[in-house]
Amino acid sequence: MWQSDASADERAVGLRDVRLDVTPDPELDPEAAERLLRRLRAELDGLDVESVRFAPGAAPPEGAKGSDAVTLGAIVVALSASGGVFTSLIGAVRDWLGRSSGRHRVSVTVDGDTIELEAATDAERRALVETFVRRHSGEGR
Repeated sequence: MWQSDASADERAVGLRDVRLDVTPDPELDPEAAERLLRRLRAELDGLDVESVRFAPGAAPPEGAKGSDAVTLGAIVVALSASGGVFTSLIGAVRDWLGRSSGRHRVSVTVDGDTIELEAATDAERRALVETFVRRHSGEGR
């Protein structure tokens, strides 16, 4: 189970982390998949969010030169707990999937609750996303 790596300072000011685990189309070569993920990250960074970063990865193998391991398939978005930013984030992911020609899948996890977005009809995806957004944006409370 994924746990937030938000600092105590972030939690104190009302920030929450949303983790996006992106599984690119298996037919993509690794370089194309990496470019795809970096474009999604850049698109999300354009939203009114506090930060967008690749999730910390496993420790690098012994003898590796880099010490800043990241998991390219996982993006962590820190956003304010108030406002409609969460709704905008989910909409951006949904739009990105709709524009993509590949069979990509995105798992969105917030507060231990996960939704998987992938090949579905627009109506199915919209109904599922609306329920998830209401549950985590305070609109249904």
